[in-house]
Amino acid sequence: MKLSQFNYKLPEELIALHPAHNRDESRLMVVHRDSGKIEHKEFKDVLNYFKEDDAMIFNNTKVFPARLYGNKEKTGAKIEVFLLRELNRDQRLWDVLVDPARKIRIGNKLYFGENNSLVAEVIDNTTSRGRTLRFLFDGPYEEFKKTLYAHGETPLPKFIKREVKEEDRDRYQTIYAKHEGAVAAPTAGMHFSRELMKRLEILGVNFGFITLHVGLGNFRTVEVEDLTKHKMDSEQILITEDAANIVNSARERKSSICAVGTTVMRTLESSVSTNGMVKPYDGWTNKFIFPPYEFSVADSMISNFHLPLSTLLMMVSAFGGYDLIKDAYQTAIKEKYRFGTYGDAMLIL
Repeated sequence: MKLSQFNYKLPEELIALHPAHNRDESRLMVVHRDSGKIEHKEFKDVLNYFKEDDAMIFNNTKVFPARLYGNKEKTGAKIEVFLLRELNRDQRLWDVLVDPARKIRIGNKLYFGENNSLVAEVIDNTTSRGRTLRFLFDGPYEEFKKTLYAHGETPLPKFIKREVKEEDRDRYQTIYAKHEGAVAAPTAGMHFSRELMKRLEILGVNFGFITLHVGLGNFRTVEVEDLTKHKMDSEQILITEDAANIVNSARERKSSICAVGTTVMRTLESSVSTNGMVKPYDGWTNKFIFPPYEFSVADSMISNFHLPLSTLLMMVSAFGGYDLIKDAYQTAIKEKYRFGTYGDAMLIL
């Protein structure tokens, strides 16, 4: 398929700037693939579409405060530094993006905090905007990490055009976030409240937790019209033996398996054998899913409403069917659903 087939006109006022007051009270559109029927519900109603022994698979990655603002030595120019991943714990090396990149060269020092309490040196170029930084910090590692994160803020996507608030530290995170390493939240999971999780548990739904550390690649612009030529950024994933067993047991029972979010779907599809069973895996994936695609594991999925031309929209279209999802999105615009990270949700059955 072509990139232009995933463009649509999204009124800017429908991009959610804030989360719903209560996590499980966002709106929920239920899309039935077999009949094309569309229902309008509240997210907590998701309970009515699952039964005992069904499996829900979640991504338990945890977002860290990845966006820092500092100043360049001598000129004092303001610089944004976006932490991507830690390269070497002992040497305090980090892979980062910098903006504006043209001002940042190897050997430059960057200062963070009112009293320049944190200093970093640029030691390498990785891409046009990418750099390797060495943070100059003598104390123990735990103290360094605490200092680094104290200077960072919650990395909301740029399309949320407002200042980051204190509530974002909690709300731009799932309630079951456990393994730190993401620079973007697995947004479908942010609709689950503790109460809703408990009610699903009482119903007898089995929970499996995989990890995919979400990277900025989710928001990277697709620059080729021919989607077969687009390359996804690699992201670290972990499927434990426990999580694989929950998926495979549900499959053997012919119970429903729900992927909570595109990251879960991509992780499961990255480690599936020819007989449809999921294997434990600890490594990386750069899997790019777009129509047409034959899914092997999940038979339902939960996802937010994604922005035009995004790889997330492409995956949802592959699962739900291109024409049906296109209709569903037009319905969402007409019914004024909220789009994006803090927006409403869709359940595709």
